[in-house]
Amino acid sequence: NSLGILWSERDEIKTAQTYLESAEALYNQYMKEDGNPPLDPSEHFMAEEEKLTDQERSKRFEKAYTHTLYYLAQVYQHLGMIEKAAQYCHTTLKRQLEYSGYYPVEWALNAATLSQYYLSKQCFMESRHCLAAANVIFSQAGQVPSAEDNETEQDQQDLRQRKAEIARCWIKYCLNLLQSARKLLEDNIGELDPDRQLELKAQRKKEEDEKEKGRKKAVLFGTSDICDSVLAMEEKVSSVYPLDFQEAREIFLVGQNYVQEAKEFFQVDGYVTDHIEIVQDHSALFKVLAFFEEDYERRCKMHKRRIDMLEPIYADLNPQYYLLISRQLQFELADTYYEMMDLKVAIGNRLEELDSHTIKKINSLAQLAIKYYELFLDSLRNPDKVFPEELEEDVLRPAMVAKFHIARLYGKLITSDGKKQLENMQTSLEYYTFLVDYCEKYPDAVRAVETELELSKEMVGLLPTRMERLRAKLCPFI
Repeated sequence: NSLGILWSERDEIKTAQTYLESAEALYNQYMKEDGNPPLDPSEHFMAEEEKLTDQERSKRFEKAYTHTLYYLAQVYQHLGMIEKAAQYCHTTLKRQLEYSGYYPVEWALNAATLSQYYLSKQCFMESRHCLAAANVIFSQAGQVPSAEDNETEQDQQDLRQRKAEIARCWIKYCLNLLQSARKLLEDNIGELDPDRQLELKAQRKKEEDEKEKGRKKAVLFGTSDICDSVLAMEEKVSSVYPLDFQEAREIFLVGQNYVQEAKEFFQVDGYVTDHIEIVQDHSALFKVLAFFEEDYERRCKMHKRRIDMLEPIYADLNPQYYLLISRQLQFELADTYYEMMDLKVAIGNRLEELDSHTIKKINSLAQLAIKYYELFLDSLRNPDKVFPEELEEDVLRPAMVAKFHIARLYGKLITSDGKKQLENMQTSLEYYTFLVDYCEKYPDAVRAVETELELSKEMVGLLPTRMERLRAKLCPFI
């Protein structure tokens, strides 16, 4: 173990792996061939009557092996063997609880981190179990009084930070569960598919009974008393895909509670990026909840909540220092206004005739969406305000989508002034044309915007004819 640690501190990870794997093999071989607890090295320097009991020897030997697994988990992580690292991390955490060899805060944080690995594999039951165990074990930390009073303030601060970090892992859990359910339920235009919903509900009923029986034993942490607390914690939030608004709302509310908890520590003063990321997650929770809402007016209100939380943050942000975050917020605000405009159009289509209030609302939302898409596109310009000839790969798709959405938004603006309508159509055509021309010039870009490109080509073919017709109509008045 010591040689493994030494080599890993020298960044010789492969050599460290060799030593630690030898340590693991040695433990397994010894347990198979002998199995009795060996002497502890310190016993060579003890008088006979001071020698350790078998129980104590066993405890120390097992602790040494737990260390082997702990360091191996880190070595595998370094080598990019993520799955193996997760397995070893899991076994380490399990053993630490069994042999009571852990610091509650560190243990809880490691369990919360492991939950994120399970999330990436869509293993929601395992992820929730890790997070519930993290909460239970973390609660033990608050009961440990500090030995030195002058450290208490700093200790309390650290505890608050760790608690907020675990809360952030919970937010990701709720968000991922909702987003994965959305993927299962949406049709080809991104709306909820009722047939799919019924089919999944029937399927779940059948599976649920099976699943409870076969609850994965490998994932359970801890002794029976800890297990009970963990199970009680798990019951507060589901680990199965929500299939309707009510189920989605329950997960949303858990996520929202953890958003408040995380924001208490990660405040905008001192933790700008962390704070904004938490607010963005909060906005994403509203966005995915809106997907489950059938009432368009209520859905609009949810998107309005997103605007209200994102706009003040964007207004206070200096893009010189936070360019990437600034772009993310511009794009998200644009997208949210765009979505609200679409909903208002859908509401308007149900009316026999559009009233002036609805028209005003649709135009106002469209213009705000255009404003933020333009701000995003302007952020890509060089210091001389020139738009790049060829876009970087990381901004290619967002930039193209922004151009496409602006083109569509100009087409949605409602006006009774024929000249204004013609101007809007012209602007719309220019944006669609940009997309088509760019993809002709850089064929590699096609992959990133296949659907948008197809529709743009269609519009580039249709718009000139429509404009001609409008011109002919207007001709007597021009």
